[in-house]
Amino acid sequence: MALTPNIGLADETKNKALASSYPEPNTALGEQLQPEEIESAQAIAEIIGQTLRRKYSDGSVRRDAHPKAHGCVRADFTVPQDLKLRFAKGVFQPGQTYPAWIRFSNGDENPNRADGEGDGRGMAIKLMDVKGDFIDAASAADGTHDFIMISHPVFLLDSPNDYVSLIRAVNAEGFFAGLLKPVKAALALGITGLRNTSATTSLKIDNPLNTRYWSMTPYGLGTGEGQEAVKFLARPCTQRPHDVPDDPDPNFLRAAMQDTLNRGPACMEFLMQPRTSPAMSVEDTQTEWEEAEAPFYTVARITIPKQVFDTKAQHEFCENLSFNPWHALKAHKPLGAVNRMRKAVYKAISGLRHEMNDAPSAEPKP
Repeated sequence: MALTPNIGLADETKNKALASSYPEPNTALGEQLQPEEIESAQAIAEIIGQTLRRKYSDGSVRRDAHPKAHGCVRADFTVPQDLKLRFAKGVFQPGQTYPAWIRFSNGDENPNRADGEGDGRGMAIKLMDVKGDFIDAASAADGTHDFIMISHPVFLLDSPNDYVSLIRAVNAEGFFAGLLKPVKAALALGITGLRNTSATTSLKIDNPLNTRYWSMTPYGLGTGEGQEAVKFLARPCTQRPHDVPDDPDPNFLRAAMQDTLNRGPACMEFLMQPRTSPAMSVEDTQTEWEEAEAPFYTVARITIPKQVFDTKAQHEFCENLSFNPWHALKAHKPLGAVNRMRKAVYKAISGLRHEMNDAPSAEPKP
């Protein structure tokens, strides 16, 4: 496999190894391998890995994205007994309840960024005790299935080459590189990407439990005949407007979430959005599937019981968890170039983080 000049120094042997394990596109649902996609995934993993080694050379390695956690909470993920047969695939088995861990976070790479600043917010769900046909052996051994959710319906970009350019720009070192960073990042994002980035990073919230979270990228529902492409949404069972304090504490979102769970349980709905037209491309993660054309359907209820999660032991447990959209059943295979690249990047970065932290690579038990 030839390397391209814009990728740079990625090692050809590594690229060949990656290519042998790289996800095969599901052409039946419209997936199509993008130009230089595999090389881009390798380059992104290497750039982020180098940045983490440099940034955390003297301390514990944090996640490259969403490093600031508000906390991990215990939850139950319950599929309704009367779920429509069309949706009863994979983990969505009528009447099934899964114990779960949910990590709420800020998206910015700065783990000390104040919660009152605008930012993309994350909700990562890990279902436990899942049985079925998994994508990989590690997930099957752990019996876990992950959903990765963000507080905006679309992703920043979808071109592998632009993704590499963006990662290079934001991870550049040196005085002059720092001066040029905003310009290079803007060029990589383009007009649509800049608009999506602005909308994602400007969001201010008052409580992670009072926020909507989208999968942003599409996933499969089912395998073989009758399979379809879907997106997911999690939202509070009771909607209310955000009431952000005027001068909040830098870590007020964790306190707000703990205050809510001190008083009682929290409830969120989990919804599925089936694609209604081939024009809703699984490779285009920058364009929203409008609800007017593709409605959402409730397929599960998340109950977060009253609990104390704001403890040192729980935070350490939370840091050792790995969330990955490819920790999944085959019935919910991640779709599109962004998700395919995620498989390689998440695996490499999670492995590096656990290695540098001398932490177990298997899912920790509470």
